[in-house]
Amino acid sequence: MKILVCISKTPDTTAKIAFTDNNTKFAQDNVQWIINPYDEWYALVRAIELKEKDPATVLHLINVGGADAEPVIRKALALGGDEAIRVNTTSTDSFYIASQIAEVAKQGNYDLVFTGKETIDFNGSSIGGMVAELLDMPYVSLAVKFELNGTTAIITREIEGGEEVCEVNLPVVVSCQKGMAEQRIPNMKGIMGARTKPLKVLEPAAADALTTVASFELPPAKAGVKLIPADNPAELVRLLHEEAKII
Repeated sequence: MKILVCISKTPDTTAKIAFTDNNTKFAQDNVQWIINPYDEWYALVRAIELKEKDPATVLHLINVGGADAEPVIRKALALGGDEAIRVNTTSTDSFYIASQIAEVAKQGNYDLVFTGKETIDFNGSSIGGMVAELLDMPYVSLAVKFELNGTTAIITREIEGGEEVCEVNLPVVVSCQKGMAEQRIPNMKGIMGARTKPLKVLEPAAADALTTVASFELPPAKAGVKLIPADNPAELVRLLHEEAKII
């Protein structure tokens, strides 16, 4: 079996967010970059677990990004990937990124494509579905469990008010979220081995970008908190009515 795991580079959750060029670009100075947690903790680790059960499994990683993504890719290789592919282009357009992933997946003839449910910077949650459509494969989103029975995948996914169990024949595209696996830390052997694992750089395939970023905007600063004494409910009612305007 061949598995392709999609890896994104995202800012650390503690990074201070700012924008430049009239709020059209993310300010990258002094930002710590990490593997997108949904890609790392759930998609990649579950793929590694599948490979551990069947050592004949081939596990590849793909990233669409510039050379500055390579340290993040190497960390993913240290966790357990066999080799990585970096498509040498950057974009904020989901369709363009999905097109690059799909082109590589077509050439590689993969049985299973894993993505995180979303990236923590853009929160778009659209890449997996687009990749599946471009590959003409079934797609299961928001997966919390994944098992294999021969060439049939048994996937548990979250739905409104509960869970749904799906059975689908490979090949399939799956987006992964919390519950799929547990976070791992690369060991020294993995870190040393990652230095020599193949990292192929491909030029992008021809594809259209359907969207552009007009501008970014930070959320408004949080307003101050007013504390009302417990023995003064009338003041609380007044504030809710006159200031909060919810009564």
